[in-house]
Amino acid sequence: MVHVRRSFTVPRPLPSVVDYLADFSHAVDWDPGTQECTRTTGDGVPTWHNVSEFRGRRTELDYRLEHRDENRLTFVGTNSTATSTDNLTFRPTPDGTEITYDAEIQFHGLARLADPFLRGEFERLGDQITHTMPDAIRSHVPG
Repeated sequence: MVHVRRSFTVPRPLPSVVDYLADFSHAVDWDPGTQECTRTTGDGVPTWHNVSEFRGRRTELDYRLEHRDENRLTFVGTNSTATSTDNLTFRPTPDGTEITYDAEIQFHGLARLADPFLRGEFERLGDQITHTMPDAIRSHVPG
């Protein structure tokens, strides 16, 4: 399993940040690998089909919103080779909102063998998110 955790603060109010990030289709704005992300249901539990490029290869996962409250969002994406769990937790600060991005990727079957070789790439993506997510929030969420 690969685990990546990053924290940063954005100069926007917590409720607006949560509302923006709760729509996972916005991952095209903040996730460096996401090429497309479209909502696939409108009733009940929200779901999205995510198309990403990772190490030059196209990867597709179906995500669902597992948990939402005023301080946390949890998205779980699955395909035949992996399960990705993205936890976003929020805390108000005098400067805006502190976000902790906590992602776990569990590989299935033979894909588990690649786990040690992919850790560095996921760490690099985690580093990029500390820039891309705040930039997207500043661009799309009113101050």
